[in-house]
Amino acid sequence: MGRVTERRRVVRVRGGAVSSRPDTLVAEEPLEIRLNGRPIAITMRTPGDDFALAAGFLVSEGVLAAASDVRNIVYCAGAKDDGTNTYNVVDVRLAPDVPVPDITLERNVYTTSSCGLCGKASLDAVRTTARFPIADTPPLRLAPALLAALPDRLRAAQRVFDRTGGLHAAALFSEDGELLDVREDVGRHNAVDKVVGRALTEGRLPLERAVLLVSGRASFELAQKAVMAGIPVLAAVSAPSSLAVDLAAETGLTLVGFLRGQDMNVYAGEHRIALDATA
Repeated sequence: MGRVTERRRVVRVRGGAVSSRPDTLVAEEPLEIRLNGRPIAITMRTPGDDFALAAGFLVSEGVLAAASDVRNIVYCAGAKDDGTNTYNVVDVRLAPDVPVPDITLERNVYTTSSCGLCGKASLDAVRTTARFPIADTPPLRLAPALLAALPDRLRAAQRVFDRTGGLHAAALFSEDGELLDVREDVGRHNAVDKVVGRALTEGRLPLERAVLLVSGRASFELAQKAVMAGIPVLAAVSAPSSLAVDLAAETGLTLVGFLRGQDMNVYAGEHRIALDATA
């Protein structure tokens, strides 16, 4: 299996002084995801937690909802012409009673570390395929101070980022601010798939009392993944996209952006945030 980090030579210029040294970089390799033997997606990812990534991706596609939906997940042997295993092809086999959806590479489901899924479905498609409507009862009530503390807790848990500076992260927190899980990847959508996939295999879906925090921005795809996992609150340290805000408003997702220090913007679902009544 590929390593999470790799070493490359770098020429450093510091204050006019030039030196050469090895540098630690985050690894990036392709992962092909197959469903019952059929290729359905290719993603550029950081090796590690590949089975969770594949499972989480299929949760976001509306294929999986419980651990019992999966018969097994395996690396495909002989992925190269010479018969060696590259550990870059994963096959998810569904349980016999789980219908196989019409998901193919021809549908343009192609993932990259920068843009996420290209050619994604519309807001209507997300609404019709969501297995877990966001209806937390009673609703979460989060103090702004609790949310403000989460980015530092995420940062402290990013072990590979400390060595490379080149990874995104996704973390699940409880409503009390306890860190439940954190995953890192060169693609933020992959990091989310990894935490959702782990929750699936551990029988914790829907994540109806959880907060999902992501490094960077909150795209439509990340909002979609939160909705499909039944997560009521998505927070990001950077900006959301307009389509992410639209999806959050239509599905009842609480969407927080620019979560930095004590500051934040609440774009949707403000009823879950204990804001000052005079605001």
